[in-house]
Amino acid sequence: MQLSNYHSHCNFCDGRSYPEDFVKFALARGFRAYGFSSHSPLPFETFWNMSREDMDEYLAEIARLKDKYRGQIEIYVGLEVDYLDHTYNASIPYFQNLPLDYRIGSIHFLPLSPVLKEENMACIDGAYSDFERTVDSSFGGDIRRMVRRYFDSAMAMVEAGGIDIVGHIDKIYMNSQRYPGFSIDADWYRKPLLELFDLVREKGLMVELNTKNLVKKQETYPHKQYLKALCERHIPVLVNSDCHYPDLVNDGREEGFQLLADAGFKSTMELVGGKWEERSLQD
Repeated sequence: MQLSNYHSHCNFCDGRSYPEDFVKFALARGFRAYGFSSHSPLPFETFWNMSREDMDEYLAEIARLKDKYRGQIEIYVGLEVDYLDHTYNASIPYFQNLPLDYRIGSIHFLPLSPVLKEENMACIDGAYSDFERTVDSSFGGDIRRMVRRYFDSAMAMVEAGGIDIVGHIDKIYMNSQRYPGFSIDADWYRKPLLELFDLVREKGLMVELNTKNLVKKQETYPHKQYLKALCERHIPVLVNSDCHYPDLVNDGREEGFQLLADAGFKSTMELVGGKWEERSLQD
């Protein structure tokens, strides 16, 4: 089982400790590689995203750790970049010109207006009470409309490009599954998800198996019942814990690898010497 993690958050965004604390924990657990992916800056300030003013310090700190721990663990610097619309996503020059090792593309917000301000955003990744109010007030109480909007945005993100990894590709179900009328098995959910998989395959991107909620909620993103569909499409995958605390860098990894094996996967992707390589699950 490969010991690496490329989706993690530290105190430069909403992570709960300094970058070096995550590295030390990863080393103590025998990790070969560790990557940071702080939430990218947005056109507006939130409590969980980086500020542009902190970008230079973030890059410098990870560079310092790369040098300090060289020969002990491979350290990489990335970002988890929000797709908002065609004007703000990982493909724009700001993100493409940053000296990053990789970029994760994720959907956390669905803009309700062309004016990109926090008050004009529908957040799909917060508390359920807020999510429920948003569905009621902005989508007419129709969970199908929000799900469709989510997958439309995810398709646009993949089309826009500029990313290496699609982050928590179906996280819309995390809150949606509690809303009346939702069904993860319904054609209106399954069809756009599989269409998204097809586009990811066409564009040659990787998909993470996000294990952040695997231990505490028995949830993965993608949902475990859709892992076989990923495998059938020969989409490369990697296991990421999406951790915000140092002691969770390895959370759900063993269980995640077992789920991949059960779905038919034979390998995952690893950054080795700065290049993505396919590694057998048996290594």
